[in-house]
Amino acid sequence: MNLDDFNAWAVLADVFAKHGPAVPAAAQTYSPTDFSVRFFLQLAVILLACRVVGWAGRRFLGQPQVVGEMIAGVLLGPSLLGLLAPDVQAAIFPKEMKNVLYCGAQLGVGLYMFLVGTTLRLDHFATKARSAIGVSLAGITAPFLIAFLITPALVGVPGLFAEGISPANATLFMGACIALTAFPMLARIINERGLADTSLGTLSLTAGAFDDAVSWCVLALVLAAFGAGPGVAVLAIGGGVLYAAFIMLFGRRLLAPLGRIVEREGHMSTTVLGVTMALFCLSAFVMDAVGIHAIFGGFILGAVMPRGLFAAELKKKVEPLAVVLLLPMFFTYSGLNTRLDMINSAGLLLIALGILAASVLAKFGACYLAARVAGEDNRTALGIGALMNSRGLMELIIINIGLQKGIIGPALFSMLVLMAVVTTMMATPLFEFVYGRQARESGELGAAPHPAASA
Repeated sequence: MNLDDFNAWAVLADVFAKHGPAVPAAAQTYSPTDFSVRFFLQLAVILLACRVVGWAGRRFLGQPQVVGEMIAGVLLGPSLLGLLAPDVQAAIFPKEMKNVLYCGAQLGVGLYMFLVGTTLRLDHFATKARSAIGVSLAGITAPFLIAFLITPALVGVPGLFAEGISPANATLFMGACIALTAFPMLARIINERGLADTSLGTLSLTAGAFDDAVSWCVLALVLAAFGAGPGVAVLAIGGGVLYAAFIMLFGRRLLAPLGRIVEREGHMSTTVLGVTMALFCLSAFVMDAVGIHAIFGGFILGAVMPRGLFAAELKKKVEPLAVVLLLPMFFTYSGLNTRLDMINSAGLLLIALGILAASVLAKFGACYLAARVAGEDNRTALGIGALMNSRGLMELIIINIGLQKGIIGPALFSMLVLMAVVTTMMATPLFEFVYGRQARESGELGAAPHPAASA
């Protein structure tokens, strides 16, 4: 390339223009009032569905609220509501509203992960650094090894991958999908199971965050190979690492005055809250803009926020709104792009079950073995493997991008959706069986949430 012809602004604008799956052009133009009317109706339907399905999941299946919300999101999409009442589904969730719902979804999940970051016990991480690093590396290496073994067979099945895709790109994409841990859902499960203040919870969150970040960087490489340009991968990996390093090195010192103000005044004023929310939005913007994801911006910033009264006040003021109102939009947005009726033959079902089994082996098995090698006892290692095996809607996000960009076809998309749903539903019952039940009996953990808790 001739350096005289290099236009940095044009390259930067081109990179920033490529973020996530695009929504088809609207068939009609909506006025601001049209958006407003439908948005409030959508919120009402989403909240009611999440509460009802979440309660049913806890009451009859022993699943945490978050899993019920994930299932509710899928049920509101074409998999059930769109199948039984397509006109009703299209009226409530028209395609023209997807961009609005997407923004609310990113705000909800990003804000929640910001709050999760404020509960991260860095002292626990320091004592469990060896285990966390080992579990994280195993949770990345094994999935890509499994992907290397199974992807050549999948590429040979018509319709699963894009025609002409190279084995290397197909393997990278499958590896990223299998390596993902449901970072936001893992955080919800850890909080709901009473693990937020334990070394096991901190270890799992830290390893899950690293695994997800690596998966997004790999996705950036695949998108670059599919025509988005090398700038996408360079910006995602380089920008993400530089920003995370800056926050971890200087964030605590720069943000300490906010904590001192709250301690001095005895409460968090609206001014401090406003500044904190602005910093969260800027952090989410940076990580979204470089091509990783807004949730990592929120989580990294939360990890260096002042603790003590500041963190307690922030949680009291922000968490109810984030969890009850905003976060369900994240699950519903992904559910609107999910179809479970695409696996329509015995051969495809067999492939789907094979992908599921390989994914569980690669994540649960590898993380368990890594934790054991790092010195964790058998019960703790099993608990870590059970939590790390959950994939949730982070999986749905990455495979939606793969489908929209033409990397995979609808059939493989549906298989990966099935894998995401099953591994997520496995997480809590399996964790309670291998770790939680005995830990509660011995007093290591508090009592589990009652299944009939308030919805």
